[in-house]
Amino acid sequence: MSINPNLPEKPKESRVGRTNQRYNPETGSRMVAGCVCLNSTKDKVVMISSSVNPGKWVLPKGGIELDEGDDFVITAVRETWEEAGCEGPIVKKLPVVLDSRGMKAPILKEKDFDPEKVIPKSEFHFYEMQVTELSSKWPEMDQRQRRWCTYSEAKHELLKAKRPELVSALDSSGIIKDYEKDEDLY
Repeated sequence: MSINPNLPEKPKESRVGRTNQRYNPETGSRMVAGCVCLNSTKDKVVMISSSVNPGKWVLPKGGIELDEGDDFVITAVRETWEEAGCEGPIVKKLPVVLDSRGMKAPILKEKDFDPEKVIPKSEFHFYEMQVTELSSKWPEMDQRQRRWCTYSEAKHELLKAKRPELVSALDSSGIIKDYEKDEDLY
């Protein structure tokens, strides 16, 4: 079964800023959506270079915006296009993953909350995408690199980037786990 959202035309430029950002009204969490982009054999995932931390690799994701409604798959597909130039059907919704910072991150009520001053912890809404096309031109092609990684390579890069919450998203996808010398076997 695949989820194919009714999307507007692909943006030529990335959305920036947080003025239109959606936050969870109960927790103050920044709401983020993205895709775990797998090849057809599910043994590789697309990773992108971080725009904030050069040399670190992450999954494509970004803030859910108020004008995108309650169907977060629209944001996930838009962000994946903007950051990675990936296209394809959405295969499934993955479980919501919470930011790994836990109690260190502030939980703010809407009345106390100014997105320009404080970034609260995030909740991630990921979807599994089967990549059918990697565009040679996409909005953030000049700011990011992308590459195919095996499960072990992707997990290593996400842990190196200190993003265990993204490992959780990867683990919940259908990627084939190659445990070459992986500590999880012992």
